[in-house]
Amino acid sequence: MKKKIAAMIMTCTVCVSLAACGSSSGSSATTAASTADTTASAATTTADTAAADTASTEDTASTDGKTYTIGICQLVQHEALDAATQGFEDEVKNELGDAVTFDLQNAQGDSTTCSTICTGFVSNEYDLILANATPALQAAVSATSDIPILGTSVTDYGTALNMSDFSGTTGINVSGTSDLAPLDQQEDMILELVPDVKKVAILYCSAEANSKFQAEQIEKYLDEDSIAYQEYTFADSNDLQSVTQSAASDCDVFYIPTDNTAASNMTIISNITEASKIPIVCGEENMCKSGGLATLSISYYDLGVQTGKMAVDILTNGTDPSTMEIEYAPTTTKEYNPDYAEAIGFTMPDDYTAIDMSAQ
Repeated sequence: MKKKIAAMIMTCTVCVSLAACGSSSGSSATTAASTADTTASAATTTADTAAADTASTEDTASTDGKTYTIGICQLVQHEALDAATQGFEDEVKNELGDAVTFDLQNAQGDSTTCSTICTGFVSNEYDLILANATPALQAAVSATSDIPILGTSVTDYGTALNMSDFSGTTGINVSGTSDLAPLDQQEDMILELVPDVKKVAILYCSAEANSKFQAEQIEKYLDEDSIAYQEYTFADSNDLQSVTQSAASDCDVFYIPTDNTAASNMTIISNITEASKIPIVCGEENMCKSGGLATLSISYYDLGVQTGKMAVDILTNGTDPSTMEIEYAPTTTKEYNPDYAEAIGFTMPDDYTAIDMSAQ
């Protein structure tokens, strides 16, 4: 507002100066006309400035002078979760500008740390919590029943929140976005890529409830197609190598769901499977880029943007998260890792898009 007033004063000062120059060599009639022109010009300038201000404010949500602080608890640092957080921050900042600040904290893969972080957000009375990944969501829900919570990179909210009757809304202070790509289509990819598959290894961390949910759903589709499979679970990254070696010795295809621990350790997995020429179908693009063969991909950045729009709706319109439907990625793409395909001598179908490996 100060800039606007200053601009108007400067405009009027310039116009008055021009009118004075005109009066020094003209008649009083000319002076009157110049003054009238100056007044009209100033009025036009003021109107144009007001119109410009109105147009600029239409691009952002009205905060009515309020400011907001959002706490972001991210389970672990890897590309998918990083992209979701970035998309969220970009969208909220785009809508609310300087009226919002973020407190981003990373739990480094530890659920206990998630709880500590979320308890801190509650103590600081933040306006909203973004929980990036299932353990972060569970920690946030345990920490508060009052502050609005949005999840992202969460596969199934019914599983994450232990709601057997989940139907799309939570009924509590929670909503968000899901990173679940259609599991039936993921199982179709396994058969499309390896039509003579003998046994599928389903590899995931036993501590991640949403990974177990995906595994169980994939197993239903494999049963329908009479495909043999076995679960190989690891407690943490410490036993991942031995479990992966066991799976590689017994199976000819790997399926790895959107598992955060696996995503953070794909190099360990791919070093073993690549040597054995085993195709890996992954739950998301960044896992595939780090050492898989193919994925049915969503954009985690776009997922974060969706979540950001929900946050703005809650903060500026007072929308109740308990009634907000969980949202899903609008599109999926069949993608593959060209480096891994070459390493195991695998020829991909034409309808798969090569991941840009230069962006690693």
